[in-house]
Amino acid sequence: MEVNTQSVNFNVQPDLINFVQKRMDKLDHFYDRVIHSDVYLKLQNTSAKENKIAEIKVHVPGDEFVVTKQCKTFEEAVDAAASSLERVLTKRKQKLRPHS
Repeated sequence: MEVNTQSVNFNVQPDLINFVQKRMDKLDHFYDRVIHSDVYLKLQNTSAKENKIAEIKVHVPGDEFVVTKQCKTFEEAVDAAASSLERVLTKRKQKLRPHS
């Protein structure tokens, strides 16, 4: 799957990009018609510990799903957002299945 990663307010490390790519590739197991995805990693300028935001947009034929999670680390935020997308894509796949 093609994954476009953008970082806002910080410079992203290659290790983080590799983590995001591997985690997003796992979504293909749940729904194989994903066209591509956009991952936005944002760093809020606040004193709170949970200041890292991961926003993931997944493009499928005829629709687009967006999930945003805020956590202490980017890895945790990406993992939580991808888990939510797994549930959403599984529901989408079940809706499209013909009832037999």
